[in-house]
Amino acid sequence: MVTLADVAQHAGVSASTVSYVLSGKRSISASTRARVERSIAQLGYHPNAGARALASSRSNIIALMIPLRTDMYVPVMMEIAIAVATTARAHGYDVLLLTGEEGPAAVRRIEGSALADAMILMDVQLDDDRLPLLRGATRPGVLIGLPADPTGLSCVDLDFEAAGALCADHLAGLGHREIAVIGEAAAVYERHTGFAERTLNGLRERSGALGLRLLHRPCEGSYAAVAATLARVYDERPGTTAFVVQNEAATDPLLALLRQQGRAVPEDVSVVAICPEQVAAHASVPLTSVAVPAQRMGRHAVEQVVAKLEGRGADELVLLAPELTVRESTGPRPVVPVPRP
Repeated sequence: MVTLADVAQHAGVSASTVSYVLSGKRSISASTRARVERSIAQLGYHPNAGARALASSRSNIIALMIPLRTDMYVPVMMEIAIAVATTARAHGYDVLLLTGEEGPAAVRRIEGSALADAMILMDVQLDDDRLPLLRGATRPGVLIGLPADPTGLSCVDLDFEAAGALCADHLAGLGHREIAVIGEAAAVYERHTGFAERTLNGLRERSGALGLRLLHRPCEGSYAAVAATLARVYDERPGTTAFVVQNEAATDPLLALLRQQGRAVPEDVSVVAICPEQVAAHASVPLTSVAVPAQRMGRHAVEQVVAKLEGRGADELVLLAPELTVRESTGPRPVVPVPRP
């Protein structure tokens, strides 16, 4: 195993100089730093993580709190987690994944131990009970999500209110006036999860301003649940000519059920989804969609937390502007809506 002393001998410098290059605790000339870095690369030296943690009082680990709930679409969560892990690694940090539904206990565990230097929290609720602890923590934290009150916090998220408004604008521009929202599972709204609540707020406000009639129904992602929800929508609003779907698991069942009922997409009914790009592009009918930029969100969160760790970051709210991509699932409102079978 290559040691720090081996690097020092190869570079022709003292062991302390190599240590200073690695820790950044002292200013080293550019030529000496370059020589040491070349030796590190050529010898394949990897600093001992435990020794570095003891020497610097740092673990070089970022904790990612990502509760894996059955009512959430796990592939999106994992796409964000992968972006966090790869970006953190590029900055010299590893990621500790906390997947339990621990709530404030997880924040206390990180804050009161040497497990991690910083925290990134996902699955953020509007009145998240982890936030008072995070505001008072000595270890920096960043939210992937937006609570009701972001004061004193660093957050990154898609602007879901603007995303909801964008969907309403698009459908209104095509002449639709009766719109149904196939939402997340009921438990997501019961927890007041930020992204779902904010999307609905955006849809409602813009629909009201545009004179649209909006019906929202939560839905599990199974075929049977989507079938029951679709039947309920047409019972309550038989004139519905467009759907906004914020439930990745429901998109394929919805398209299949509409096809079985003889409702052609988009000739008889239009569908807009708020989902990852790959879900929309590979649906049985390519979906007009507002993309959830999972990778960008993960990268932004790491950049924010690393800036805080390096003493150059302040609390910051980053809302990514939504973009709507028109595909094959939306078209003009039909003159005569297709009657329910």
